[in-house]
Amino acid sequence: MFKLKLLAAALAVMVVGANAGCDSGPEKVERWATTENTAVKIDWDKVNEAYKQASGPEDLEKRINEIYEGDEVISIAVADQDNKTQVVTGFFDKNADGKVEESEKIFTIKREPTGEGAAQIQTTGYGPYYGYHSPLLSIASGMLLGSMMSSMFMPHYVPVYTQPYVTSGTRVSNLHSERSSFRASNPERFGPRSQSGRSYGGSKPSMKSPSVRPSSGGFRRGGGSFGLRRAGRAVRPERLTA
Repeated sequence: MFKLKLLAAALAVMVVGANAGCDSGPEKVERWATTENTAVKIDWDKVNEAYKQASGPEDLEKRINEIYEGDEVISIAVADQDNKTQVVTGFFDKNADGKVEESEKIFTIKREPTGEGAAQIQTTGYGPYYGYHSPLLSIASGMLLGSMMSSMFMPHYVPVYTQPYVTSGTRVSNLHSERSSFRASNPERFGPRSQSGRSYGGSKPSMKSPSVRPSSGGFRRGGGSFGLRRAGRAVRPERLTA
């Protein structure tokens, strides 16, 4: 009787799995569902490096949008708060008004001096990236830096962005086209994409299915077989009679 119940349960699981796999109706859930709360992963180390190497705001925009793997274009605002302190804000300009709104912010990078020929930067996440704070990254005048950073160490440095630079609507369109070309030329990194920004294909680390030992009850995870392994089994299964 116990064996009969076990066989019935196994058959029920197989039937349910087959029905789920064949479901192609209107209520089918796509593998990557798009929601307002979907957060595309950002490589913050690359963002910080982009800021250190950028030659100016437009170069920084280009670098950051090549790093970001979502569908949206990241706009930036660059503002000099005083003689040495600068704040860069990355944001999704959802209403295309060229202004940073609190609900649109993704991150800020703050640069401030720490002494003669030295400064520090720190990146902070907002919105879906709220809670991220980078370490305080030290910057020195002798480092290999882009002109956007290195200019602050010049003796006669004058703040350029007391009137903030903000990505224009035209620039957003250009960035989108440039990024599309960049992704097309790097197919090993950027595979087919969903609207959420996640990748369906592209370069991914190979993953081998972990080998799962049969449990004491003889059931193995992963489907495909129930009971004893066919190879090398010592006891043949008995035919059940009703």
